[in-house]
Amino acid sequence: MDALILVDIQNDFTPGGALAVPRGDEVVPVANALIRRLGVFVVATQDWHPAGHMSFASSYPNAAPGDSLETRTGLQTLWPDHCVQQTPGASFHSGLDVAGINHVIRKGADPTIDSYSGFFDNDGKTSTGLDVLLARRGVTRVVLSGLATDYCVLFTALDARRLGFEVAVIRDACRAVGLSANDEADAWRKMEDAGCVILEEVP
Repeated sequence: MDALILVDIQNDFTPGGALAVPRGDEVVPVANALIRRLGVFVVATQDWHPAGHMSFASSYPNAAPGDSLETRTGLQTLWPDHCVQQTPGASFHSGLDVAGINHVIRKGADPTIDSYSGFFDNDGKTSTGLDVLLARRGVTRVVLSGLATDYCVLFTALDARRLGFEVAVIRDACRAVGLSANDEADAWRKMEDAGCVILEEVP
C-alpha cells in the first residue's frame, strides 16, 4: 500500500515567507494533483517551532542566518525565525488542498533539537510517530513531494529507506533551498544512492 507524504508546504517556505524556498509555491499545484490522482493515504508534515528555537539565528548573540554551529546532533545550520507555532507562517500554503490531507505530523516542537525528517528529530532516534502511523495502515511505499529537496525532503526520504519503506520522490514536486551551488544535486544523488526511485514528473 502507498502513502503520499507532503513535506512542509507552509507559508514560511514559499515566496514572501520568512525562509522562502525559491519557486517553492510551484509545488502546490503539483501536490494537489498528486492528492487527486494517487487516491492514497495522505500525510502532511508541518514544521512547528516554539519561539526561541535552537535552529534560529536570533537565539544566539552575533549569529546570522546561514551560520553554523556544533550541537549534540552535529553541525546545525542557523535559520531565520520560521514556522513559529500559531503564526501565519506555520500554516499550510493557502493553495494547498488541505481537505485532501488525512493526517498531519508536526515536527521541530522540541526547542532543543531540530527536526528535518518527517520521521525523526535530528538525533535520528526521537520519533514523530510517522513510522508507527504508516505501519498500522500497512503502508510499504511512500511517495514524497514538498520542501525543501536538500533538507526536509532529503532526510524524510533517507529515514523512510532506513525504516524499510520503498520510496519514490517526484522531482517536479520538490524545490531546493540551495544554500550552496551543489546542494540540490547532492540531495538527489544521496536519495538515489539510498535506493529511492526518482520520478521526473507526476505519475
